[in-house]
Amino acid sequence: MEFAVLGWPPEGPQLRLDYRRFAYAGKFVMSNTGKAVVREAEESAADDMIDDDSTAGDTAAADTVADDATAGADADFDVGVAAALAFNADRTEDATLWYRYVTVRDDAKGNGLGPRLAAFVAPRAADRGYDRLRIAVNNPFAYEAMYKAGFAWTGRETGVAELVLERPADPAAAAGRDRSGDRYRAGLDRFRARDSADPEASFLAAREGADPPAILADLADPTVDAVERPSTEADPSDPPADVDPDG
Repeated sequence: MEFAVLGWPPEGPQLRLDYRRFAYAGKFVMSNTGKAVVREAEESAADDMIDDDSTAGDTAAADTVADDATAGADADFDVGVAAALAFNADRTEDATLWYRYVTVRDDAKGNGLGPRLAAFVAPRAADRGYDRLRIAVNNPFAYEAMYKAGFAWTGRETGVAELVLERPADPAAAAGRDRSGDRYRAGLDRFRARDSADPEASFLAAREGADPPAILADLADPTVDAVERPSTEADPSDPPADVDPDG
């Protein structure tokens, strides 16, 4: 997997994600937000070769037809993207960067790409003069994922009942600060008060009385452990996270 920042606000690039596989895909077409992605490494040409036997010609022809159909369907999308993050500066605080949308492709969930991408952008934002990062989350899975990326709940909500989390942009400052367990649990209680159905309800029940999740061990360079884990592993890190906060 390759992590990359494609551009910064206010003149960020447009990213055309497949709406069938990404939540909030349409939000990434906007050009006024910066974009960062996790991309898959290009497949080796050798992987596409077919053995030269009596059925190779027929197989190749059938594959060509299938590939052409797939190419036509995917022609309008940026392929190879496994996760994406959109962000822009706060309207009144120039040194604050908002993470607006985090989304992970449906078949790439369970690998922790959401919090790793959020952590990857942080030191690069610090290099550009941002000292604080904020995100507003609308579900407990995103809340948990951003805690892993060094964020913590501020105690505030947006006008549409999203919980506002923040962290220092500097990885050392984010990793070294004391995160209140009481504040973390209070945030989960806000979600419990909304009478969520499964899978949110089961997740919230399992986290009753729990401490905040551990921050990524490699917060300064979250790309070093971006390896695939079994898709059956329970990991709330990657559900589509966030809608546009009011901040």
